[in-house]
Amino acid sequence: MSGYGDFAFYYDVLTGNVDYEARGEYIYSLLLENGIKSGILLDLACGTGSLSVLFSKKGFEVVGVDASEDMLSLAQTKLSDSGLDALFLCQKMQKLDLFGTIDAAICTLDSINHLTDENDVKETLRKVALFMNDSGIFVFDVNTLYKHKEILGDNTFVYDMDDVYCVWQNSFDAETNKTDICLDIFEKSEGEEDFYIRTTEEFAERGYPLEDISKWLEEVRFEVVGIYDEMTKKPVSKETQRAVFVCKKHGTQFID
Repeated sequence: MSGYGDFAFYYDVLTGNVDYEARGEYIYSLLLENGIKSGILLDLACGTGSLSVLFSKKGFEVVGVDASEDMLSLAQTKLSDSGLDALFLCQKMQKLDLFGTIDAAICTLDSINHLTDENDVKETLRKVALFMNDSGIFVFDVNTLYKHKEILGDNTFVYDMDDVYCVWQNSFDAETNKTDICLDIFEKSEGEEDFYIRTTEEFAERGYPLEDISKWLEEVRFEVVGIYDEMTKKPVSKETQRAVFVCKKHGTQFID
């Protein structure tokens, strides 16, 4: 996966259809239902920090972690503009290294799927568990195998916005459940009405069976409280596109 260098500056435009306010309230409700209303919250793969801002407003001490310096720069600007504060760390998910323990963690918008090696997924879950206090809650989502096979597949999507035009092309490998993604982004140049600057980003996502993820969580002492269809409290179905895991940590120590 690329470092999301140039893409960082288009990220908020291309995810403009994401209602972060509603998503933040949804995640917050899941935390409240499991006894978490304040404390230190890890926003893992925080991107440009939209949810970091929302949870900081709710009184959480937010630690945002992302592998992209450019994403974190934009996140820091958002926090500063909001008059809020958070700690941002430039780290890969599987290399997570915090200064202390946390009370909750979130990881959204299929960030886990960007880890295309299952060992990296396992290590990420292990790292979150390592820094999670007893009874802490981890909420994250994943794109399902159904979405990779039937929705993303070998399809092409086009996003036509005022100043940005994006062509999203996918290539799905049924043997590995991996989707290679190529984004061609065209931004209108200032002062040149018919002139566009092209930027290309290539990365991949991999779908994992939900049963496998549940097993990996249990191995690091996370109890799976629920697996829901995105933005609902309903159980997943065979046509769920994004599944939301809610997990509770049991014990502050575990064996590697």
